Amino acid sequence: MKTLWVAFAAVMWTVQVQAEEMKMAVTTSFHNSGLSDVLLPAIRDDLGLEVQLLVVGTGQALRLGAAGDVDAILVHSKTAEEKFLAEGNGTHRREIMYNDFVFIGPKSDIAAVGIATSASDALQKIAASEQTFVSRGDDSGTHKKELSLWRGAGLNAETFGDWYRAVGAGMGAALNTAAGMNAYVMSDRASWLNFGNKGDLALLYAGDPVLFNQYAYIPVNPEKHGHVQHDLAMQLEGWLVSDRAKELIDGYQINGETLFVFNAVQ
Repeated sequence: MKTLWVAFAAVMWTVQVQAEEMKMAVTTSFHNSGLSDVLLPAIRDDLGLEVQLLVVGTGQALRLGAAGDVDAILVHSKTAEEKFLAEGNGTHRREIMYNDFVFIGPKSDIAAVGIATSASDALQKIAASEQTFVSRGDDSGTHKKELSLWRGAGLNAETFGDWYRAVGAGMGAALNTAAGMNAYVMSDRASWLNFGNKGDLALLYAGDPVLFNQYAYIPVNPEKHGHVQHDLAMQLEGWLVSDRAKELIDGYQINGETLFVFNAVQ
């Protein structure tokens, strides 16, 4: 009888551990970087927590959070995140890590982006030469940033001709399209480094401070959506700002290049 009870208790413990699951909406750039493949197993080992990812653009991630369809979001568009909080959809915003945006294009570089003096200059060169530019066009954090950079360069993407191709897709798909068309594209550095189908493309311009790309974690507000698993979301936040997460994030490299820099205030 004792043996049966021990076996039953073990089964119940396994069920209980397996029941610790939460949903988090994340950007395609975070997923495409490969970092999620490093972090999720460590979260499972350390917390006994299964994090189910919904991989979407920042705009869609914010909408999922506002609807209470996920327990937390990890995104990279500060203005949109602050609006999300102001509308009562999240409890707070916690910065976790950053990387940067880069301009990718054909090695022939007809637009001369490689000698640009700033991000604005790079975009002005592309527009002036009307070389094919692939935009994500999906309301993601990357897309929002791209549009703001065009505006900062004194240009309006809505007025562009056929050389401007909005694909309405994630970062990987946009990079694939750019590779197939031998076109220019803006990417986060992590997705570019982890991208396997580079074709004749190369990283042509980076380094302007305006290309800084901050990722932040926001738990969904349980006062607005009582069913969300706020306790689990807070457990995950505690892990994401821990020394363990710092070690994994800072240590994640491809071909010797660091993809993200941990900058959470612990």
